[in-house]
Amino acid sequence: SLEPKIIIPMDYDDSALKVFLKETGEEKAEIVDKLTLKLKDLESKEGEVIITDNVTVNLYKLLSAAIDSGRSVIVTNKENFPTDKYVPERICQRLAQLCPRLNVRLLYFENDQISGPTASDVAEILDKIDGEKAVVTLSHVDYKSGALADMKAINRVIRESGALSLWDLCHSVGVVPINLNETKTDLAVGCTYKYLNGGPGSPAFLYANKNLLKNKKFFSPIGGWFSQKNQFSFGDKYDPHIGIERFFSGTPSIISMIAIEPAVDILIEAGIGKIRKKSNELTKYFLDLYNKCLKEHGFVLLTPQDSSKRGSHISLTHDKAFGISLALRNDNIIPDFRPPNVIRIGLAPLYTRFIDVYNFTHKLKVIMENKKYRAYSKKGNIVP
Repeated sequence: SLEPKIIIPMDYDDSALKVFLKETGEEKAEIVDKLTLKLKDLESKEGEVIITDNVTVNLYKLLSAAIDSGRSVIVTNKENFPTDKYVPERICQRLAQLCPRLNVRLLYFENDQISGPTASDVAEILDKIDGEKAVVTLSHVDYKSGALADMKAINRVIRESGALSLWDLCHSVGVVPINLNETKTDLAVGCTYKYLNGGPGSPAFLYANKNLLKNKKFFSPIGGWFSQKNQFSFGDKYDPHIGIERFFSGTPSIISMIAIEPAVDILIEAGIGKIRKKSNELTKYFLDLYNKCLKEHGFVLLTPQDSSKRGSHISLTHDKAFGISLALRNDNIIPDFRPPNVIRIGLAPLYTRFIDVYNFTHKLKVIMENKKYRAYSKKGNIVP
């Protein structure tokens, strides 16, 4: 007969604790080291970057910390990625209900859709408010147009007004050289699932300048055991880390964390300089083909022509963009469709070949010549 088994929970003895910490703290430190030191892509100092949670949560944590430390105005552009607008909007709504006297508010400014936000755009909005009460959050590369913002110039304007800068690096990290210290960036968030090749669900990263970490009020609104100073003491009261670790929350997904490592290794081997060079060559090649083969079919370029002012994706607009996107998918090509009329073509330098760009352009040209997009519904705004 089978005897019942008694299941005893694992005690965190010395050996088990070492294994757990190796798979969490040490593994994270090694991956962060590759992102910041070996890849030379973020150019931040030790103790300023952690890999944790997702971009939405990290954005919430940093904006909330900025508000807790005395900021009351969040500034962003209307063309920013939805999450970068939803998070501050919800923060302001909630604080208006809980503590209206704080008068925390969200201000939008407009910018040219193709060129993206500029230093002059930011200066204009900051001139209307007390900069020392503001935090400005922007995307380094615009998710629709692909416009690459002048981080250094914009940060200078933000800094001179007394405001804080918070950058979303999702569409630039791993494909555009970034120097957070040289540009005097205060805060940043970014993902690892795009050009860092971590895949859907891979964790995000968070950056905070060390000068901000000295502020005793600049802490995460989320208290979790991974941000507790003495994690395994299991204390009754929350006593957070004084460093960047204060922005950890709960136990991370170890499998997702480990999956980032080989993806980053490939980027390190290639080098960010060579990656950026090929990115520029790929986008230039596509634009040459666009001018020769696609422009005549009613497409309008939404991306800057100057390679120094764009990331690694090209966006085209067309009245039939939805149907065209479905026709491309039917031809085994997967573009991004962005409502109401944008087709986004991602040109990841590590694995996109020039022949791929040519074949894509040729197939798109055939779709337009044969009007294959007519076979698809004119309604809808999401490509399945």
